[in-house]
Amino acid sequence: MGAGHDHHHGPSPDELGRPGDHRRTLWIAFGITASIVVAQLVGSVITGSLALLTDTAHALVDASGLLMALIAATLMLRPADSKRTWGFRRVEVIAALAQATVLLGVGTYAAIEGVRRLFAPPEVPAGELLAFGVFGLIANVASIGVLASSRGANLNMRAAFLEVLNDALGSLGVIVAAVVIATTGYQQADALAGLFIAALIAPRAFGLAREAIGVLMEFTPKDLDLDAVRTHILAIDHVREVHDLHASTVATGLPTLTGHVVVDDGCFADGHAAEILHTIKECVAEHFPVSVQHSTFQIETAHISEHEPRGLKHP
Repeated sequence: MGAGHDHHHGPSPDELGRPGDHRRTLWIAFGITASIVVAQLVGSVITGSLALLTDTAHALVDASGLLMALIAATLMLRPADSKRTWGFRRVEVIAALAQATVLLGVGTYAAIEGVRRLFAPPEVPAGELLAFGVFGLIANVASIGVLASSRGANLNMRAAFLEVLNDALGSLGVIVAAVVIATTGYQQADALAGLFIAALIAPRAFGLAREAIGVLMEFTPKDLDLDAVRTHILAIDHVREVHDLHASTVATGLPTLTGHVVVDDGCFADGHAAEILHTIKECVAEHFPVSVQHSTFQIETAHISEHEPRGLKHP
């Protein structure tokens, strides 16, 4: 028995983890965010505020990120074929990484400019700054409401939601800076708000980038203990060795698992190999928190294992 395919948790491969259609939600959020960009760009020119300029840049990144998310959401719905066996599912990960990279760039700029303005703060009109900050906050809250219900759907939607949430917090920082300047005349409040926005951007962008890179590098899903998988399989009767055991994530909600399992030679003569494969499937399905929708195991004898190319044999 050369190979087995486990679809215990789902339908056929081209239907596994079928993504939902979130394009309408993203269109609405994109329209709102694009209006924020235009309004805040005008406001940053009028006021000369670093906080508002940083928030405008952040909103611009949000808008471009939402546009990327929209394109990704469209491509993800394209069906798989013989040349693209997983379709365009992984485009969500690429889009999330691109958004995280741009966010880190904006955060770095805001941090550098914020420190500089702490020592040489320009004059910022508090009234106008407050008006544009309130507009940005209201619009961002509307976007949050639109995206909230689908934020956990996949990495792409999570990135879009985090960007809008961060921008809302940035708008709140602009409002606080405007109030402080109006009541105390402390102009450095604008620079501090810019640094606050940068501090909001960095950790979330790093986390998103780390997760996206982990998928692209085909690291083992974080909730799947591959050593435990190996231990469970080795505990099955007549199993002598497990090698070339690999786990990765194609896209959100679509982990994969492959491996070679060496069994006693007699298992192929008495038909026990099929039972072992069935047991492995049940083991993977029942003992681990990650639902592996697509797994492939090759059942083989020691003789076959010994004659496999050395470069392909992994622990």
